[in-house]
Formats: sequence, structure tokens, C-alpha cells
Amino acid sequence: MARDTQSIVKMSRREGYALHPKAHKALVKRSTPPGQSASGRYRSKASQYSLQLREKQKVKRLYGLLERQFSNLMKESSKSRGQSGQILLMLLEQRADNVIYRAGFATSRRAARQLVTHGHFMLNGKRFDIPSLRIKPGDKLEIREKSKQTDYFKHLDDVSPGEEATVSWIKVNRKNVSTSMTALPVREECEPGINENLIVEYYSR
Repeated sequence: MARDTQSIVKMSRREGYALHPKAHKALVKRSTPPGQSASGRYRSKASQYSLQLREKQKVKRLYGLLERQFSNLMKESSKSRGQSGQILLMLLEQRADNVIYRAGFATSRRAARQLVTHGHFMLNGKRFDIPSLRIKPGDKLEIREKSKQTDYFKHLDDVSPGEEATVSWIKVNRKNVSTSMTALPVREECEPGINENLIVEYYSR
């Protein structure tokens, strides 16, 4: 399975946005893009195209998609009723790896993706290993019985301390390591600091 193997900290510095929890401290120490010293911090004003590109790259990397995957989602969003930028974000939120991350079973989307690809979860009672699988209202994700015996899930509260629910559209059972989707994601609960209109403008060129 193709995936982006670049350093998440370097990508975060490039986008000026913490794409992973461990990138927060790194951005405090060095907020400039990789290869640029602090003395080169003040640059000419970015063009509109540059702003659009960086926003697209930021969101694509935040959710861990490759270019073709992201482009296909944008095309699907554009054909749907409603504001395509908001629909794009909601489709990203419906990814299985994101739902597991939102449920608090992983410290990051990358970690959640690894849990899925290793087959630790079941969707509606059936094992699956596709992180991009779209979860719909009424679907239930739960840990496989065999996976409960792994060190990760035995010490889940130490590895990934989570709340009962991080967003309103999923219901989490922390004790049983399961979560069900009760409604479609809402824009207000998507990642903060995203300007989806810039992404729409990028693909509308």
C-alpha cells in the first residue's frame, strides 16, 4: 500500500501547522520551513496560488492521503449537493482511520492507520484492513477479540488516554474498545484552522 513516508515534523514545519501531536513542540522550537534559517523568516507576501497550494497540502498531509486519493475526493465533493469544501472535510472525517483516532483509540491518525492495516478492528462484525474505508451512520467499529490480548490494547489508557467522545457524531465505548457512528460529521467539529475555500479555489483553476 502506497503511503507518505516523509518526516511528519518536517512536513509540519513546511505547512506551519502541527500535523501530528508530537509536532507541536517542534513548531515552537523551529517554526520556519525546513532548510530555512530564522533570519530568512521574513519573505515576500505569498501569492494566492501559493496559499491555495499550501492549504491543500496541509489538509492532504493532515489526513494522510496521497495526491490521487485527495484529488478523487475533491472531485466527488464537487459533484455532491452543498458546499464542496465542507463536504470534502466531512468525507475525510468519515475515513475509518480518522474515526478510530477521533474515538481516542490512537494518539494520531498515522497510529490509527497502522491499527487498521494490522487488522485489529472489525466493521459491523467483519475484519477489515483498509484505512480509507468510509464509515456511515449506523456502522460500528470494534476491536477483534484476539487483539484485546496485545500489549497495546491491554495498556490503552496509558498509551492513548482518551475521552468518552471527542466529537458528537460518534458514540464511544472505551471499556469494550468500540465506537459507532450516530450521525454524519459536522463542519464545526472538523480540524480547526482549515480554510477549505482555498482548496476549492486550487482545484477550480
